[in-house]
Parts: sequence; C-alpha cells; structure tokens
Amino acid sequence: MASVQDISVSAVINLISALVFLLAFAIARLQPINDRVYFPKWYLKGIRASPRSSGSFVNKFVNLDLRTYIRFLNWMPAALKMPEQELISHAGLDSAVYIRIYLLGLKIFVPITLLSFAVLVPVNWTSGETLDHIEDLTFSNIDKLSISNIPSGSKRFWAHVVMAYVYTFWTLYILYKEYKKISTMRLDFLASEKRRPDQFTVLVRNVPPDPDESVSKHVEHFFRVNHSDHYLTQQVVYNANKLAKLVEKKKSNHNWLTYYQTKYERDPEKKQKIKTGFWGLCGKSVDAIDYYTTEIEKLTKEEDEEREKVKSEPNAIVSAAFVSFNSRWGAAVCAQTQQSRNSTIWLTEWAPEPRDVYWDNLSIPYIQLSVRRLLMAVALFFLTFFFMIPIGFVQAFASIDGIRKVLPFLKPLIDMDFVKSFVQGFLPGIVLKIFLILLPMILMIMSKIEGFTSLSSLDRRSAAKYHLFVIVNVFFGSIITGAAFEQLDRFLHQSPTEIPKTIGVTLPMKATFFITFIMVDGWAGIAAEILRLVPLIMFHIKNTFLVKTEHDREEAMDPGSLNFSVSEPRLQLYFLLGLVYAVVTPILLPFIIIFFAFSYMVFRHQIINVYDQKYESGASFWPDVNRRILIGLVISHLLLIGLLSTKDASQSTPLLIVLTVLTIWFHKFCKGRFESVFVKFPLQDAVVKDTVERTTEPNFNLKEYLQDAYLHPVLKGVDFEVSKEIDDEEKNSLVATKRTSRRSSKTVSNGTSEDQKTVGEIQLVF
Repeated sequence: MASVQDISVSAVINLISALVFLLAFAIARLQPINDRVYFPKWYLKGIRASPRSSGSFVNKFVNLDLRTYIRFLNWMPAALKMPEQELISHAGLDSAVYIRIYLLGLKIFVPITLLSFAVLVPVNWTSGETLDHIEDLTFSNIDKLSISNIPSGSKRFWAHVVMAYVYTFWTLYILYKEYKKISTMRLDFLASEKRRPDQFTVLVRNVPPDPDESVSKHVEHFFRVNHSDHYLTQQVVYNANKLAKLVEKKKSNHNWLTYYQTKYERDPEKKQKIKTGFWGLCGKSVDAIDYYTTEIEKLTKEEDEEREKVKSEPNAIVSAAFVSFNSRWGAAVCAQTQQSRNSTIWLTEWAPEPRDVYWDNLSIPYIQLSVRRLLMAVALFFLTFFFMIPIGFVQAFASIDGIRKVLPFLKPLIDMDFVKSFVQGFLPGIVLKIFLILLPMILMIMSKIEGFTSLSSLDRRSAAKYHLFVIVNVFFGSIITGAAFEQLDRFLHQSPTEIPKTIGVTLPMKATFFITFIMVDGWAGIAAEILRLVPLIMFHIKNTFLVKTEHDREEAMDPGSLNFSVSEPRLQLYFLLGLVYAVVTPILLPFIIIFFAFSYMVFRHQIINVYDQKYESGASFWPDVNRRILIGLVISHLLLIGLLSTKDASQSTPLLIVLTVLTIWFHKFCKGRFESVFVKFPLQDAVVKDTVERTTEPNFNLKEYLQDAYLHPVLKGVDFEVSKEIDDEEKNSLVATKRTSRRSSKTVSNGTSEDQKTVGEIQLVF
C-alpha cells in the first residue's frame, strides 16, 4: 500500500520526466533540421517552407537566434489560439471532436472536485474513525481522506449518497449538452463539406451470383432497374490483395537498394554485403546492391503477371461493388433502405471515403463474417481473462510484502526508504503500461480478422475491445488481484462471510495504485507524446540514407494520426476512475484534472501542427464515447452500493439503484434522440446540397469525377476493357440482358422470386 511519501516520490519522478520531455521538445522544435518532424502537417498542406532553404551552412542545422529560446514555451498559448471552426477546416471534424473529449472531462470533473473537497473530504477526515481495527489490512494516511475513514453504520454516509446524486445529475446534464452540440456540429459539417465521392456512393455486399452475367453486369442491371432515375455508375471490387503485397514488398526492397547505394556512394572502397537468410542474420553472403536489384526485377515481373491476372480472370472479382448515384438523395435512399425481398442479399451501406477503405477485407465472402466474429468473440473472452496473470503479477509488485515473498534476496535493498517509495509509488504504474503496449496490436489484428471494411470501423471495433479489456483487467483486475495478493493469507483462512468486507475496503485502498498509474501514463506519457522521439530518430535515419529528392523527403516524414482505437479507451479509464473515486477517494480527482488539462493542450498542438488523419468520419464515434462514459457511471453506482453494504449502510441501496436505472434510461433517451444523426444522412439536407450544386455547377461531370474513386489503389492507371454491351447500354435508353427465360421455373435461385427475375429480363425505357 503506497503511502503519502511513496506518492510524493512518484510525483517528483513523473514531474521531472515530463519537464525533461517538454524541455527537449521545446528545444528540438526550434532546430531547422527537425522542422519537418514537428510541423509536418503544414508541409503536407504546402504552406510551410523549410528554414534550411536559406541562410548560412550552420543555420541550416542549428537555430542560433537566442531570442527564440527565450520564448521556447510559446507553443502552449499558440495551441489554444486557433478557433474551433478554423480547427475543423484545418484538421477535420474527427480531430476537433476528439479534442472536445478532454474538454468534456474538465467540464465534468472540475466542479465535482471542488464539491468533493468542500464536502466529502472534511466529512471523511473528521470522522474520528481509526482503521487499525480491521486486522491484516494495510492502510495509509491517504485513506483518512477516503470513505474508509468513516465507521460502519455512520450517518455520515448520507453525505456520500447525496453527492452521488449531485455528481450523476451533473454528469448527465453535461453529456446531454455535449451530445446535442456534437450532433449539430456533425450536421453542419456534412452540410458545408465539399463534394466527396462517398457522398454519392454506397457499398453493396453479397451480390448474388448469376449464371448468365458477370458480377459487373449483374450489378449494373440491378441498379438500372431498381434505381433508374438516380443510378450513375459502379465499380466492382477486385481481389488485389496479393498484388498489393507484391507492390509493398517491391517498395521495401527499393528502399533497401537506395540505402546500400547511398552507403556505397559515400565509401566506394567498402563492399556492401548482405546475408540472404532469416532477417539477414544467416545464409549466403552476397553483394547487397546486386541482390536487391535482382529481387526488384523479379518482383516487377511477378507484379505484372498478377496485375494481368486480376484484369482477366473472372474469379478476381468478388461479390461486392461500389455503386454511385447522380445525387446525394439517390445514394441516401439506397444506403438506408432494403434492396431485395431476401434480406441477406444486395446489402447496402454508406461507402467509406476512398482513403478510409480497408481493401484487404472486401474480398472476404460475406457468409464468413458471422463465423469470424464469433471466433474472435471467443478469443477475446480468453484473452481478457488470461491477461489477469500479468495484471496479478503487477499487483504483487505493488506491495513490498509481495516482493519480499517472491524475491526474498532483495529484502535489504527494498527496505531502504527511497527504494521502497520508488517500488510502491512508481514501479507498478510503469510495469502495467509496459504490459499494455502490445495489446492494441493484438486487438486490431482480431478486428481485421472479423472482416470490417473501413479503417474507421476497425478503429471503433478495436476501441470497443480495448474498452472492455480496460474495465475487466486494468480496473477490476487491479482491484481484485490486488486484494488477493496483498491479503492472500486472510482470504484463505477467514470465514466466507468476511470476504465481501475485505473486497469492499479494497476499492479505496487501490486509489494510490491508480494515482501512480495516472502520473506515469497521463503526465510523463503525454509529455513523451509531444516529443515524438521515435519519429524524430526515424526521420533522420531515412533522411540520411534514403532521401534523394524532395518527394523522398516528404515520404520520410511520419506525421502520424490520432490512434482512436487506443487513445479513446485510455481516456475512458480516466472517466471511469474519476466517476468511481469521486465519492470514494476524492484525493484522486486533482490528478485526473491535470491529465485532462495537459492532454487537451498537447493534443491540440499535435492536431494543428503534426497529425494527418487517415480518414474523416464526421465524428461518427461520438455515440460510443457517450455510451462508455455512462457505463463508467453505472459501474460507479454498483461499486458504491457494494461498498456501503460492507459499511452497514445498506439502507441506501434502493436510492442508488434508482440512480442506476435513471442512467440507463438516459442512455436510451440519448440513443433515440441523437444517434440516428451519426448513422444516417437527412434526405432534406441531401436535396438542398444537390440543388445548390446543380445551380452553381450545372456542367460538372460527376461521372468522370467518380470514375476511378473506388478502384483499388494498386490498380490505378490500369486500363480495364469495357465490354461492348455495357458501352452500348450507356448510350442507349434500354437495359438488355443475356439472361434466358425462366418463366417455367417455379422458383429462382438466390432467393429472388420469378416475378422479380422477370423484371430484369424486360427491356425498360428510361
């Protein structure tokens, strides 16, 4: 159990770490040689010119203007100056709304903190209860500020119940106002947004096979018949995954060739050798330049063969297509309605924007998706609960007694005051953070296996998994395994009726562990984010060995982006901790406020100057954010019910259950009131936007604009032959098919009735 001294040591270590990172960033960003690392967004927009393009030789590498070092902290006010509307135009709605999550945390927790310190901290501190009467449990001075300091059966618990009501109503009020604001921002953004291909396009999945027609012609005829007034064009999906891998491998080999050529040019006397075995660690030693030249030639030949195969083989076309319409209204009607009597075929949804498409998963047969998602749900269950083992290991090291039991030979060392404070105040937080590094990669792989077709949906799905993991393992795991390790002997020998009491008092006891984690992850971790140490090193390595042109230098920049699948669930942990401990141990709240305020400033700076988002979803993630905060609120109610029941205050249970029911009702209300805004596009807005564009740009060629928007990137520039029949159809007002008559058949395959099939055989005049 960490004491005040341990927390102080941790605070000093993390504050020093954060200040070192911030000072290093403030100096590094001023150097001309690092300008592309810390301001890549402006370079990508073509606004910023390199400071190395002029000046003396030394000034191209080092900033010798001492006045700029005096103002080295001016990035902080600069990050806050840009108005929100300008930020949306500059970085997109996704980035602007993401920043508002930190602002939301401040809106919720600043008033709650002030109330807690004005009401609950004095109530807890002046209770006069001594905690030593609970044998075998270890407490610290911090617990005197928590609910643990109040004796069982005390009427002082009514103050905590009243404050729980106040905090809940305040949180719900702020969430409602924010949901309403974000909904309006999304509608305004969509209404004012420039023309994009996804506004006119839907993704069609599970196209039924037809024995008489190719997928392309089948899609063409279906939508010409059923959306005759608005259908414009279509792009079938090609399975070019193998081709994409070849292109990527060729690009990697080309980078290595450039690297060894650059080394050879600098030192012609030294031969560049490479081993052809595993990771270049074993195998035959050959000339590196010759080897990669040969490999590139071989890959170029394989790439041409695979590209020709994709163009010519019918099996390369999957049962999916991007269908575009001549108006947003037509696309909205198609995306938001059922296309066939059989609800399992001709499935339509809004197409993601072209840069948001995850092409690898479009080739997955639709019938496999349910099986894949079931298997991944089972895998997530086992991953979540088996990860309790390293979490328990971390909690064992959060206790000096645990270390003495596991590593008894370290007893003389850990009995030293500073080492003891370091182990209990700093080590557990950093070890837990290390364990969590690989988790997001695993969860993203699982989401990809599930078959989602856009980067935004992959991010949201991975975030959902990560959020579950954070709740079960990081939060509950830290509480439960912490109790099990610290009080193992008591758990094994006490009466079963005493176990709930031990668990109940453990919740406030673990506040000190979460405080150390907040300081490691939310203070030093955020400061490390702005330093961008890894991108800084990688840029200079690439700039030294791979860059030969300005285009190469632009590719060497790694602006990165907001990693929603990781950062949003991590944010939710802070909301959960704040809502749970606001009533239980209010001393934790100032640490959370510092995290939200510091993160708001840092990420606003990064969004303005660094990050280049991979996609724009129009803040479609907000319903998930709102729901997860409400889940944290419900958990806080349930844990407070359990805690008060161990304090002989069970008469408050009905009142707290009412709060839980109210929170669930609020979620249902918000879902019905706002969520449709984030999944559907209003037809009224679509008509207005279409009318304005037809009036202002009557001669705009929309079909040409959409022609190759949804062609796989590795197939761009490839000439696909258009069959004479389709070319004739586009010039003709008739829809002809090769389909033979099946009127004698009682049923027709693919779940389509005889009458529906016959419709496609008739020549229709448009």
